[in-house]
Amino acid sequence: METQKMLYLSKKDVERVDLPMEMIIQALDEAFKEKGLGKVEMPPKPGIHTMPDAFIHAMPAAVPSFGAAGCKWVSGFPENYKKDLPYINGLLILNDPETGIPLSVMDCIWITAMRTGAATAVAAKYLANMDSNTIGVLGCGVQGRTNLEALKIIMPELSEVKAYDISQDAANAYAEEMRAKTGLDIKIVNTPKEAVENSDVIVTAGPILKEPNPAIEFDWLKPGVFASPVDFDSYFKKSAFEGCEKFVTDDREQCLYYKSLGYFQHISEIYADLGEIAAGSKPGRENRDERIICANLGLAIDDMVTAIKIYRKAVDNNIGTWLEL
Repeated sequence: METQKMLYLSKKDVERVDLPMEMIIQALDEAFKEKGLGKVEMPPKPGIHTMPDAFIHAMPAAVPSFGAAGCKWVSGFPENYKKDLPYINGLLILNDPETGIPLSVMDCIWITAMRTGAATAVAAKYLANMDSNTIGVLGCGVQGRTNLEALKIIMPELSEVKAYDISQDAANAYAEEMRAKTGLDIKIVNTPKEAVENSDVIVTAGPILKEPNPAIEFDWLKPGVFASPVDFDSYFKKSAFEGCEKFVTDDREQCLYYKSLGYFQHISEIYADLGEIAAGSKPGRENRDERIICANLGLAIDDMVTAIKIYRKAVDNNIGTWLEL
């Protein structure tokens, strides 16, 4: 038999591939449409929990139209910053859909960061007012950065960012970096209320907490707002969830599963799965004044369609290390 090889891509290798955010947004948009049409396979992600508010999840998926199949083994440990380690860590395995042979093992930190921002942009495409110009970002870490990068691509009229973080140093670093990267007017604010009030778009990107202390009231949300709680329900109070006209998620079954675990206790009825909206079976935003929350939980299809593009570009550009199986 011929010796089988797989491509190993380290974190630096994945970053060197440098897949553009525009391509990731386009790939996720197509993947959500395929999901809405029932053309993907994605079982619920099982997980283990070795520390409070920490998780290690297995995320398998196949997206036939992309030739993508595999599994991400990803962890999120909110106390890692105390050890100067990233919150998110993990590996992703891609398999050949026709033989099952592993094609590649790659670091998933960059993929997780970028595809999460891209998923928010896809949601905004269908659920936000496209002439939005003000965004409130609560949580100035990795997701605060990639979400802003992606939203600027999909919403070209964005001009003002109100950034809040419990760490002043984190907020200052975010403002300096993202001003240079996006050219947007980034103002540091001192309270969550300042970040939320009069914002057309809201992104909350703190750690995911089982017992959060939410801050955002319904009264802070302007008519027509689009909100993306990347950190589940850690920032939004019961009044905010119940007062919004639509609550959308990227996967209905996963959202209900998380609800059974104690998250999302105050969400209103799930209006739609983002795949249903992308595929056209349910309308997205129907008028300018709707307040809409879309909680993207993070799906394996997002990872697989991003990873297959990284793998192919890495092969074309001779990036990575070939290992014998």
